[in-house]
Amino acid sequence: MRASTKAIMRQHRWRLDRFLHHYVYFVFYAPYVKTVARALPLIPRLRRSRLLRAALEMAVARYHAKMLSAGDARKILTLKQDIRHVSVKNRRIVPYRYATRIVFQAPDQIAVMDCPCKAAYGGDTPEKCCIAVGRPVSDFWIEHCQKYHAERISQARALAIITAYRQRGYVTQAFFKVATGGGTGVICNCHPNDCAALQANRHLRTVDPHLCMTAVAGYRVVQAPDRCTACGACAEQCHFDAVHVAGGRWHYDQTACMGCELCVEHCPNGALELVLDPEKPRPLDMDGLG
Repeated sequence: MRASTKAIMRQHRWRLDRFLHHYVYFVFYAPYVKTVARALPLIPRLRRSRLLRAALEMAVARYHAKMLSAGDARKILTLKQDIRHVSVKNRRIVPYRYATRIVFQAPDQIAVMDCPCKAAYGGDTPEKCCIAVGRPVSDFWIEHCQKYHAERISQARALAIITAYRQRGYVTQAFFKVATGGGTGVICNCHPNDCAALQANRHLRTVDPHLCMTAVAGYRVVQAPDRCTACGACAEQCHFDAVHVAGGRWHYDQTACMGCELCVEHCPNGALELVLDPEKPRPLDMDGLG
């Protein structure tokens, strides 16, 4: 048995079922996600089923994501020490019942491999944009996922990958899953057209508008009217219909905003700013844990 397999087994302790799920999930990453992607369109057709609703609620509680701003992603990818934040207080950041552990062990040990969502949806090149931060997951990828071109990379390169994808309009998500350790560690570059999680949110809303597997980043956007020219560049980047320009004026829906920061980064006039939103879950900000 490989060293990373033993480490994953120790991580799950006596829960053999979770260890096996963890193992299968990453070793068969592409077919696993492709199967999920094909099943998602069935949700609206079966939305009246009470059994389906119960299953979806259970799934959302055990598998979800946290939207990251560019700044929060940067802090994770420049960590110089281990982070172990295991507390019920984490639900203020990741507002779900399960999988809320924020643990980055050896955060400078990073691996990257092909994204299974992009491969499943065929919307973009899947090459090298799914990132594992820390051990034991990064070690497991290196030892078991060479068919997905897994390789060890530096923190600087991981940050460069995220930056490049954000320039192309991709948001950044940190994923949490009970079966892969109950916490985060996997960060990916996602677009609604080719992300199973974001596609799932669209289908989940047909069952219940409150069902969502992506927690908002925890920010809102504020505008400097004297700098805004109503050019619409921000609206072109927003995937969540939170920003639009009409009648020569900038309009903002705070409720719809995920706090991803794309609109701020792509504003050519620096007219937008990201600030904390006290009405939403707290950001996954390494400086604000506790």
